[in-house]
Amino acid sequence: MAKSARLSGFPERLPAERVIEKSIIDILDHTFALHGYSALNHRAVEPISQLAKDGEIDKEIFAVSRLHSEGTERNPLGLHFDLTVPLARFIADNANELSFPFKAARIQPVWRGERPQQGRYREFIQADIDVIAEAELPGHFEVEIPLAVADAFSRLAPLGVPGVKIVVNDRRLLEGFARGIGLTNIQAVLRCLDKYDKIGPAEVGRLLATEAEADEEQQRLCLALAAIESDSPDFADEVRALGVEHPLLEEGLDSLTTMLRAAHERAPGVVVAQLKIARGLDYYTGAVYETQLIGHEELGSVASGGRYDSLVTVGKKSYPGVGMSIGVSRLMAFILDANSGIKATRGTPSVVVVAVTDEDKRGEADAVATALRARDIACEVSPSAAKFGKQIRYAERRGIPFVWFTDGESGHEIKDIRSGEQVTADPATWEPVEADRKPRVYRD
Repeated sequence: MAKSARLSGFPERLPAERVIEKSIIDILDHTFALHGYSALNHRAVEPISQLAKDGEIDKEIFAVSRLHSEGTERNPLGLHFDLTVPLARFIADNANELSFPFKAARIQPVWRGERPQQGRYREFIQADIDVIAEAELPGHFEVEIPLAVADAFSRLAPLGVPGVKIVVNDRRLLEGFARGIGLTNIQAVLRCLDKYDKIGPAEVGRLLATEAEADEEQQRLCLALAAIESDSPDFADEVRALGVEHPLLEEGLDSLTTMLRAAHERAPGVVVAQLKIARGLDYYTGAVYETQLIGHEELGSVASGGRYDSLVTVGKKSYPGVGMSIGVSRLMAFILDANSGIKATRGTPSVVVVAVTDEDKRGEADAVATALRARDIACEVSPSAAKFGKQIRYAERRGIPFVWFTDGESGHEIKDIRSGEQVTADPATWEPVEADRKPRVYRD
């Protein structure tokens, strides 16, 4: 096949880049398990009728059909654009088999037909955790979710991933505040406030006037609320000082105060109340979260989510939930930047190349490789019986640190091609140091 044009928005990693990506995935997988989340893997497709319920995202859905299907498909399928819709369907399908509250973790690709740009792709990996309850979701899970994500990012720090700030808000607080000042088009208010960082307060004020019919005093109060930011539960005093009252406002304030208090104790400075955060999706009903890499805020949110009370309904039963999604591919956009300094020691899993003296003796090299693999040492046999210098250069090009010789002066010998040291070795007992056993991720 001839060299093809790159498909924009569908990244394919080089081997060393994939080592880094897989290291991130392994750390996230391990962290989610430590917090008790069961690993799931959703199917890639869902009925388009489920994916495009309200028509809000149908322009981004990739449709899927058989090349030789005859006529119109009865139930057209699309690739899932997030992992929340598939989870809702999974819960509905398997509610009788699950124990609630159910804690789910998924790390897999999703597809979205948006315009590709830095950190935004059409095929990308997300890592999601969610807690789904039966009938009632205890509020403490709204605290647990962002703290589990904060723990995950702290474990990514040795790979060179910067610290994070998880900004939180509560949709009940926003809705209660809007109703308390006499506004009724709540979705318009949320949409306007959510653009605060992009267009600035003055433009948000104008949008509130045109889209939410807010007068000057209502605009002033909304902008005063949006400007409040704090990592202390005392932020509630600033909200109450604005003089607005509504039961839903109090409910949201209480919930957000509880979250900030717990976060202040368990992850000081990581979780910050930012009352301009609304999140665009309509199904959020309580806490909402966005996550910024400190010093790299231009990447946008690398982890986001919130609480949803009515995403899953089976008959008369409702299954409320709360979750967050980490953008693994968006993290990779930071890591692969030339200035990040994050690298892999090598792209191949092999730690040893077994040299071949001549083709008639390839069986000896194969026997050494078999003995090493039996002890979980990744290795490969040289592709040709070229001069030893060429076989060593083959190992160098692939970043493989050791070359094994079956007929050295003392018999079997192994050479560290970085230092030049060559010593006697036994295939049944030789061990690489731990740092060489597998490709590692490090920072310059």
